[in-house]
Amino acid sequence: MRMLHTMLRVGNLEASLKFYCDVLGMKLLRQKDYPGGKFTLAFVGYGDEANHTVLELTYNWDTDHYDIGSGYGHVALGVEDIYATCNGIKEMGGKVTREPGPMKHGSTVIAFVEDPDGYKIELIQLGTQGSAQKEVAEATA
Repeated sequence: MRMLHTMLRVGNLEASLKFYCDVLGMKLLRQKDYPGGKFTLAFVGYGDEANHTVLELTYNWDTDHYDIGSGYGHVALGVEDIYATCNGIKEMGGKVTREPGPMKHGSTVIAFVEDPDGYKIELIQLGTQGSAQKEVAEATA
């Protein structure tokens, strides 16, 4: 088995595509309207769906807002330079809700940003993650 995608319901597809593609640097992989169901699916990611896990943005034409709820946590993205990434996000009008720095009770350097619908996106400075991930990276290097 392999993880294929995570789906997020969005209230404004154009604003979401601008955020994920322009601000976070993902590519729009495919998009299709379903007039009979009154919804659009857009898949975005950093690589093709055959080899990468992606995000499915679901836009229901008659809904412009969703309550996120208490069960959702965040989507995590690894970045090479978390400080430059956060500065770039702010320069493009993105919202950084937690500035970069070590996580509580650990050494992993993280930051949080928020998409147009309020979904949290965690940024993780690559190379600072926990020892298990470092061991995997060292073993495959």
